[in-house]
Amino acid sequence: MPDQRLQGCRSLHFNEDNGRFVLLAILILLYLLCGAAVFSAIERPSELQAHARWNRTLLNFSETFNISLQDLNSFLREYEAAIAAGIRADALRPRWDFTGAFYFVGTVVSTIGG
Repeated sequence: MPDQRLQGCRSLHFNEDNGRFVLLAILILLYLLCGAAVFSAIERPSELQAHARWNRTLLNFSETFNISLQDLNSFLREYEAAIAAGIRADALRPRWDFTGAFYFVGTVVSTIGG
């Protein structure tokens, strides 16, 4: 019986190629973690400043036009949903007219292949 349990462990032999692969995977993971930490440390202060600037702009707009912040935020959420759905404020031409659709199809076919 004990031999059968050990045989399962023996099938997971760890040769030199497997060792290199595991070492490379660990190094890549460490590289990605360090890159994420550096990127976060560099970008976070800028993001906080932009957020504070946006909050000041919202407050100023709210006070100038006598609109509650809750109503303004609700309107902005609806606006973001409309933009995400493809609704454009400048209705010069539809988003999916024939030329735009033709360009999109050409891009897909040339990227994916036919």
